[in-house]
Amino acid sequence: MKKKFVFIIAVLLFSNSWLMAQKDSIVSLPTITVTSTTQVSNELNDAFFKAFPDAINVNWYKFDKDYLVKFIENDMEHNSLFKKNGWMKYDVSFGYAENLPDQHRQIVEDAYPDHKIIRVFRVVEEGRDIWVVNLEGMNNYVIARVENSELEEVQRFNKS
Repeated sequence: MKKKFVFIIAVLLFSNSWLMAQKDSIVSLPTITVTSTTQVSNELNDAFFKAFPDAINVNWYKFDKDYLVKFIENDMEHNSLFKKNGWMKYDVSFGYAENLPDQHRQIVEDAYPDHKIIRVFRVVEEGRDIWVVNLEGMNNYVIARVENSELEEVQRFNKS
């Protein structure tokens, strides 16, 4: 499957290059890196499942000297970066309004009663737990964040 995928990419790149050469122009295409899942040490695997015991669909990727793991837990998609010794650098998870803790959801809904929560992101890094909330109103979009039960509006966009 991987060989077939690489072959298709190569054919597409070649055909694009040939078509562009016909137009007497030079175009440099970005490098394409095809990654695949990788094996990790028992120490790293144990640290991961200690932090995320209910993780499913776990896929590991080598990322420089660290390991990126993509998985699903509690109906949220996660991307976590671990050092090879099992120390987690960060975890970013993606979800919807129902994934936002009740106390945070109440804070957001009280501050933005005319807006609907359309997406939430949780960032856990070095002891910090930050929820980024995307909201949609009739005339605008709002990006807000909640940390330590404090709400801060990060950005507001008007709809065109």
